Amino acid sequence: MMKKSYIVGLSLVAAVLAGCAGSNKAPISTIGGSSGAYSGSGVHIVQKGDTLYSISRRYNVPVNRILSLNSIADPSQIEVGQRIRLSDGASNASRTAAASSANRTTNNVTASKANNTSVARASDASLIAWEWPHRGNIITGYSSSTRGIDIAGKIGDPVKAAAAGTVSYVGNGLRGLGNLVLITHSNGFISAYAHNSKLLVRQNQQVSKGQTIAELGQSDTTSPRLHFEIRRNGTPVNPQSYLPK
Repeated sequence: MMKKSYIVGLSLVAAVLAGCAGSNKAPISTIGGSSGAYSGSGVHIVQKGDTLYSISRRYNVPVNRILSLNSIADPSQIEVGQRIRLSDGASNASRTAAASSANRTTNNVTASKANNTSVARASDASLIAWEWPHRGNIITGYSSSTRGIDIAGKIGDPVKAAAAGTVSYVGNGLRGLGNLVLITHSNGFISAYAHNSKLLVRQNQQVSKGQTIAELGQSDTTSPRLHFEIRRNGTPVNPQSYLPK
């Protein structure tokens, strides 16, 4: 029963963060961790622990695009060893490398300006009273590839709920995000808190705004940070358009 609950929980995480339709199946037939494999010819070979979301995130290819290129009707049915096309052309490897380089450059520029740039307030920002989950320098700004912001800090710093809600996931089942907490809020909002060193809440727990839910860490990343996302009806939005100035 515990194994079944874990698989269902992981499926929820992938569905929520990918913005896909919900499914009660795991996004891959096996659960685990691996760095994945890239063939160098625009094809990813599915490894243990891969999900369509993690593949999408790694190569910056939208999930819907991967589904279309590979004629995948059910995203829960990818299997270890399966070859996943990432492009409709043979030159994908060079394009992926160029896109990755461009994204790194964009993110570096964004990071240097993120703390000093005025971000327009979202029209629906007043639906929820948000607060910063952690105060620190923004080292990676929001973009279509990052889907959130990275906030620097020290291991053990408190990570707080950005708004009141219900904890919908606690764990480390989604590779690349480390120890993760998801909180479901009203009006279709979900917030995500990744790379934690310690998780302090449990699934289905009610939390209040400002409550400490985790301790900052560097699980599945290169330096201590909090990766923070806000999603509205499954779609990533810029957290800085919602958080107080």
